[in-house]
Amino acid sequence: MMHSALLSLSLLVAGAAAQAENLYTSTATADVEAARATAKTSSPTSNVKGKAFDRFVVIWLENTDYDLAAGDANLSWLAKKGITLNGYHAVTHPSEPNYIAAIGGDYFGMQNDNFNQVDANVSTVIDLLEDKGITWGEYQEDMPYTGFEGKAYVNQKTGANDYVRKHNPGVIYNSAAAKTDRLALMKNLTQFYVDLENDALPQWMFITPNMTSDGHDTDVSVAGTWTRTFLEPLLEDKRFMKNTLVLVTFDENETYSIQNRILGILLGDAVPSKLVGTTDDHYYNHYSEISTVSANWDLHTLGRFDVGANVFKLVADKTGDVVREWDGKVALDNMYFNTSYAGYFNTNGGNQRYPGPNLGSCTKSHKRTVLPSIKKAWSGNPAPVYYGLGVAIPDGLNPPTGYAPVL
Repeated sequence: MMHSALLSLSLLVAGAAAQAENLYTSTATADVEAARATAKTSSPTSNVKGKAFDRFVVIWLENTDYDLAAGDANLSWLAKKGITLNGYHAVTHPSEPNYIAAIGGDYFGMQNDNFNQVDANVSTVIDLLEDKGITWGEYQEDMPYTGFEGKAYVNQKTGANDYVRKHNPGVIYNSAAAKTDRLALMKNLTQFYVDLENDALPQWMFITPNMTSDGHDTDVSVAGTWTRTFLEPLLEDKRFMKNTLVLVTFDENETYSIQNRILGILLGDAVPSKLVGTTDDHYYNHYSEISTVSANWDLHTLGRFDVGANVFKLVADKTGDVVREWDGKVALDNMYFNTSYAGYFNTNGGNQRYPGPNLGSCTKSHKRTVLPSIKKAWSGNPAPVYYGLGVAIPDGLNPPTGYAPVL
């Protein structure tokens, strides 16, 4: 009888662990308060030296055309403190697919902002970082508690949009959300200041303002003001500035009829003084966030679009990577990146199979190899592979072979 009870308990615990990605979704007041009181919050630290920076901080704003963003007074002030990325591009519309692309190397056909969950066998930059002992964390403004997995959490006094899941890339991947130790690293932005005070910030951070602060429900002037207010004191704070590289950018542009080019700004004490106030015209996209981190810390790759993505030049100059020109069959000027190709998350239909990673991927511009755990998970899988080694990426008008969208 005791053996049977123990077996039942172990199966129950295993089942709960397997469903961790669905445990913390309720927005009912009582459920939120109960979870908030017991949520695990972790702030591990590490000090793995990089070739160009020792800390990487990403801040994403929302839905603004390049010219409008570049013309904002506060964002312009920040740009003068660093490098303007003149050739930075989003990868599709709307928001959510861009967020998942930035850490997973693809958006798997997604053309919506639904409650999506990427299968647990799809890895992210989180796996690459942890493989080398590099700490990471997400800071999400107005997230109700650490590890919250619900679709949204509105302002409890005004009903205004605050936190939204679609702007939290880590929680969308079950490879992260199904593990409570990883959920413990997805925190409210208030915890950033606690970690700063305790000198417990991680080496890789993704910071998302709420739906007002990021300009989504307001405009770029609000987003610019929030970003400068947040960053200006940190630029002089030695607890934050530890050979730190900060990327300020947007998820996507606002106007779907023009190319999906967005403003990117690199700043921080990792930017060489000779590059402060300069402009980098090379082609980059959200996959460059992964490739740059991989190059800096000599990480493995995901075997997806991160493999061919350009590394930011100030980093490539120190890692030996080659920053290349657009090499697609269609000229860059004729690429718009405004629609998604077919894929698992494309609700319009078409080929909905997950593509497999390129397990043999390695380019002439670097010698990084695919993460061994990814090779183990996908070896022998007959899934189609559409990831090449070049800089060019597809879009809905120029889709991967076999993944034409249903229009």
